[in-house]
Amino acid sequence: MSTQGILCLLESQATRQQERPPQQSGLEKLRATVHALVIQRDQLKAKIEANKELGSDDPGPSTRGVGAEGSEGSVNSQLLQLMARHAQLTDWLHAHHLIGGYDVIETRQGKGVCVSVATSYEGVYLERYSLEMVVAPAVQIVRHDVPVFVPLARLAEKDGALQHHLTGFLGELGRLLDGYAGRRQQLRLLKEQHASVSVMESNAPCTLLVLTLTAPRTPPLGDVAVLCKLHYSDHTRCLPEEVTVQSEDGELPETAQWKGICTLLKQTPLHKAVATLIQRGDIK
Repeated sequence: MSTQGILCLLESQATRQQERPPQQSGLEKLRATVHALVIQRDQLKAKIEANKELGSDDPGPSTRGVGAEGSEGSVNSQLLQLMARHAQLTDWLHAHHLIGGYDVIETRQGKGVCVSVATSYEGVYLERYSLEMVVAPAVQIVRHDVPVFVPLARLAEKDGALQHHLTGFLGELGRLLDGYAGRRQQLRLLKEQHASVSVMESNAPCTLLVLTLTAPRTPPLGDVAVLCKLHYSDHTRCLPEEVTVQSEDGELPETAQWKGICTLLKQTPLHKAVATLIQRGDIK
């Protein structure tokens, strides 16, 4: 399938649903991509016009020799190549807009495309994941490096998203990958910044974390260990929906202090919440 064919496919799948606006951290990159394409397009357009003017200065058949005919053929060939490249750049600019600014590379001699989905957290770009898809006779993912715990097949089949709503499919996939990247980044920052907090358990998608915290108590009582579990049921989010605590001190989880701590952990990124708890003296 040609570039024009790929464009038609993307255009036919464009929906009227309002897509999530690009993250501010990636806005400049998208603008730079479009700007570079526009510059290339305009440069080629200028070359095309220059070649057209050159071709229009025709001295006529009576004064045109064999060498002139050869030169004209060369100019015409260059003109056709420039026009084809100009049309291709215009198509890719349109395609870039249709799929919401995702990076797209043509593969398999025009029969497929490779789409890259970038992840970020708090303005920092993290991992980039790619999917290669063939577009005829039906859209099909042939290769990808998306983590195995992301339900890629289910997303593709849901309401025929891959075949009929490609932008919606990529949007939902991007939200899941962003959620995973954000949770993993919080966990990494926690380990780097707060060595006193032990991570007892974490699963691959970082949707279940078990931490050991140390709570100080008034002498003569000694410090007490607190087991804190964080459950992330919405995999597109970076904050847990459920936080529970257990301790040898059976009364501790029911105190107003620790109920407030659980609320803080549900509303604040993990590494920042722990920093606040240490600063307030709630944990060591």
